[in-house]
Amino acid sequence: MLLNPNNGRLHCSKPSQFLHPQRPKCFLFPNCPRSPCFTSKSKFCNLSLLLPRRSGKGFGIRALAEPGVSTNGPQGYPQPYSVKIPVGDRHILVETGHIGRQASASVTVTDGETIVYTSVCLADVPSEPSDFFPLSVHYQERFSAAGRTSGGFFKREGRAKDHEVLICRLIDRPLRPTMLNGFYHETQILSWVLSYDGLHSPDSLAVTAAGIAVALSEVPNSKTIAGVRVGLIGDKFIVNPTTKEMEDSELDLLLAGTDNAILMIEGYCDFLPEEKLLQAVEVGQEAVRAICNEVEALVKKCGKAKMLDAIKLPPPELYNHVEEIAGGELVRALQIRDKIPRRKALLSLEGEVLTILTEKGYVSKDAALGGSETTPDILEDEDEDEEVVVDGEVDEGDVHIKPSLRKSTPLFFSEVDVKLVFKEVTSKFLRRRIVEGGRRSDGRSPDEIRPINSKCGLLPRAHGSALFTRGETQSLAVVTLGDKQMAQRIDNLVGVDEWKRFYLQYTFPPSCVGEVGRNGAPSRREIGHGMLAERALEPILPSEDDFPYTVRVESTITESNGSSSMASVCGGCLALQDAGVPIKCSIVGIAMGMVLETEEFGGDGAPLILSDITGSEDASGDMDFKVAGNEDGVTAFQMDIKVSGITLPVMREALLQAKNGRKHIIAEMLKCSPPPSRMLSKYAPLIHIMKVKPEKVNLIIGSGGKKVKSIIEETGVDAIDTQEDGIVKITARDLASIEKSKAIITNLTMVPTIGDIYRNCEIKSIAPYGVFVEIAPGREGLCHISELSSNWLAKAEDAFKVGDHIDVKLIEVNEKGQLRLSHRALLPDTDPEKASAKQPTGDTKDVVGSQETSDKGRKKMISIRKGDLAEDISSPKNNTAENTLLPQKKFIRRLVTPAKDRPNINKDKTKKSSSEVVNSISSNGESTLVNGEANIG
Repeated sequence: MLLNPNNGRLHCSKPSQFLHPQRPKCFLFPNCPRSPCFTSKSKFCNLSLLLPRRSGKGFGIRALAEPGVSTNGPQGYPQPYSVKIPVGDRHILVETGHIGRQASASVTVTDGETIVYTSVCLADVPSEPSDFFPLSVHYQERFSAAGRTSGGFFKREGRAKDHEVLICRLIDRPLRPTMLNGFYHETQILSWVLSYDGLHSPDSLAVTAAGIAVALSEVPNSKTIAGVRVGLIGDKFIVNPTTKEMEDSELDLLLAGTDNAILMIEGYCDFLPEEKLLQAVEVGQEAVRAICNEVEALVKKCGKAKMLDAIKLPPPELYNHVEEIAGGELVRALQIRDKIPRRKALLSLEGEVLTILTEKGYVSKDAALGGSETTPDILEDEDEDEEVVVDGEVDEGDVHIKPSLRKSTPLFFSEVDVKLVFKEVTSKFLRRRIVEGGRRSDGRSPDEIRPINSKCGLLPRAHGSALFTRGETQSLAVVTLGDKQMAQRIDNLVGVDEWKRFYLQYTFPPSCVGEVGRNGAPSRREIGHGMLAERALEPILPSEDDFPYTVRVESTITESNGSSSMASVCGGCLALQDAGVPIKCSIVGIAMGMVLETEEFGGDGAPLILSDITGSEDASGDMDFKVAGNEDGVTAFQMDIKVSGITLPVMREALLQAKNGRKHIIAEMLKCSPPPSRMLSKYAPLIHIMKVKPEKVNLIIGSGGKKVKSIIEETGVDAIDTQEDGIVKITARDLASIEKSKAIITNLTMVPTIGDIYRNCEIKSIAPYGVFVEIAPGREGLCHISELSSNWLAKAEDAFKVGDHIDVKLIEVNEKGQLRLSHRALLPDTDPEKASAKQPTGDTKDVVGSQETSDKGRKKMISIRKGDLAEDISSPKNNTAENTLLPQKKFIRRLVTPAKDRPNINKDKTKKSSSEVVNSISSNGESTLVNGEANIG
């Protein structure tokens, strides 16, 4: 094969050897006015096809070299190029030609020390036609970007985390409307965070990087896109704020668009008015416009020529045939109000169109059989559990055309072309019905809301439940309450553990649209819609101090015909009230649609805004704008545009119409029957919060968590959660268990005072150097062997055993909080003469009992008021064997003078703790302590 330098064409004597037997052949339609395939001003070198042109057959070939691209680098690679683009109050650095030079295009975008690398590649051979663009987006945050490794067993990144999936959607949604129809080369965008400084967020940077990479690549697109984040601090809007600035922001808005239109917005705020939201969008649009203008200059220097010759569109004659055959039936089918009968009618009509065209010879009867030469190999996926999901927004329950093979037949049309054209014609007729007749498929006017019905308390064992129905869309919302152990842990690049105490999980089973499908891991769409509903409801939740529960909301879509994410907001709000969560107000959501070019269908040219759109209106319309909030403001919003974009005046009209719709929905939700209970379910766990000194938290936990585990096992509570600031949360199913654990923790963390006396305390264990006495549940102290008896003991076992009860006095608390107790300090004096010698002398009539303690030989005097008796003996059951050998003393009761008659008062009084037992019996039973009376020997 030789390359002719004169015309740049490939020549070969045997063309057949270059045709791969398993590659599908591409059909080109030179007569189609919508197709830019064969224009006289093509940017590509003219490459001769290996089959004669008159046969109408051929295959796509990637260009070997593109004009306008510098190829002075090694092996013909483009030269490195970089440019600084102003964004907000700083610049971002865009570099290309440094990394990933074999990709169709690759860029690195740097903001501060955060670096995002994005590459774009496309398949050499086009895939089979379908009604969606074959685009896949993958975004990953490498832990090494922040100097970390994965916390799991396998030290590498695995399946995409939820927030990575959300960023994939942020990249995909604005790019898809800019892709040209008829381009079927599979396109893949890979984006990695290579460096993260903790200040500059990589998500908006990744959207801009993907837009730049696509603009530089061979993928044919209509416009360059860029993305920015907008925050609101005080009254000032900030473009691409840092993470620290976002902590004080009232708004989190991510916007993507072109130099003259908005393609995607997604944001969350705390009841922001519509006018403030529009101002934020305007600020973001200005920033996006500045970036796109700079990128256009970059594309002129470094961009590759677009593969416009690879675009293949159905011929215009086919549109005329389909409209002639199915026009009247389409009008009647689109008037069917119910979704399932309307869908079946359209499927039947599509089959009739195929049959008629086949009978006329336009479509081969065996076109669906395919051939071996056009059947690609099917590769098995290594991960059988991973579900392949199209990244872009798809209509809920809308019939999509699965990829099928084009037959290389000499006939004029292929079956897949007929299906594509039939769907486009159906959308055209639906839009015309809405604009001309002023009525939608279900008979509603443009601003009318579907009938709403809601009920609460369906599930008796659930903590809260609600069924919200709006037209043919239905959400079953269930609320579960729990403690911190039920919170969702978020693993991020920063390395700081983040726990979500509120999360909403959205499920969209195939049964909700009457179809059969795979039911596996949540799709990207399910994750995205769940996050939208979660962020919409988050502002109305009480603080953790007011409501210490972890709250989980499950929204299962049981029926769907559009706006299921907004139905999740409404159903979730009712379920929260049914679970007894003290929310601040009610939140509802509504989805808005639009028909942009109304002149084509007999309108006045002004965009037609639709409230509460259905699935078919989402698929055939030009906008899907979801808005959640109440009458006062917005809490969450998400907009996807399916055309070249919309302007601020159109968005303002949509927001105002959405506000009126929210007022109507809130009024309908007040008619809920049965209404929410607004009380905690009897099956919900109980949480008791108590405050202890922070330095006492370790006493509750114990060594290796042994103490807290023993408390849980002993009391039967579900969990005990401790915090460094001294907050202790006890979770249990009944109040009795909470009271038991509360008493133990109170005793563990109490601050004992030297001199406190504890009666009838149990000996828990015996050591060679003394015994451990439990003075309160869960609180023990050491009574040294020298403090056990007035006489010398060789071993503690000689006088005591485990389970005995004794009275002890606290004589010391060391720096570690350990308690030293004394039993000897409460024993009666064994020498009567010594005891009498220590009695005070003088004119006073006070009787003062003297007790000798072992605390460095100091003596403490106890003053007894008139009528009181000093009790200074142990109960008989606590007498040791040695004490029984001593002669028994006779105790008598003496009267003492009132305290006011005493000239001298000993101020060193012993203090009794709240746990002191004030009832004791003497050894001989002659006197008893009653109401302040004490026995004195």
